[in-house]
Amino acid sequence: MKKLILIFLVFNFLILRGEELKKAPDFTLNSIDGRIIKLSNYKGKKVILNFWAVWCGPCRAEIPDFVKFYNENKNKVEIIGIEVSGKKKDVEEIIKKFNINYPICISDGKIEELYGGIRAVPTTFIIDENGYIKLKKIGIIREEELKEILKNEKK
Repeated sequence: MKKLILIFLVFNFLILRGEELKKAPDFTLNSIDGRIIKLSNYKGKKVILNFWAVWCGPCRAEIPDFVKFYNENKNKVEIIGIEVSGKKKDVEEIIKKFNINYPICISDGKIEELYGGIRAVPTTFIIDENGYIKLKKIGIIREEELKEILKNEKK
């Protein structure tokens, strides 16, 4: 299974390497807890940008992995969750249920287009320390994949 994950990550990385790396569009959103989240404030740190929805089963399934990964790596990486279709009350319930410890924002309706149009959730972007998109993954992402991404970025 680890080999499959590694092959998938390398393949996706090579696809992006074949193109010119794209600068991640900057954005400013309010987090559920009232903080201002601006991507450019995280320059110098890897960012995992996760688009998700409260009604999405795979999105809910990956949240515990994100929480665990963030607990172990928050000094090396930032995770920003962007909920694309829910109401604040529903999002707050999910945050509480899963003990989400990273910033969660509700989409402003524009950010999806900034990132090429989010057509399915979950969709996750890995952004490097210089603000370039290194990987885009549509579908569930697990803790092992997150660890591989972090490990491969160190090389």
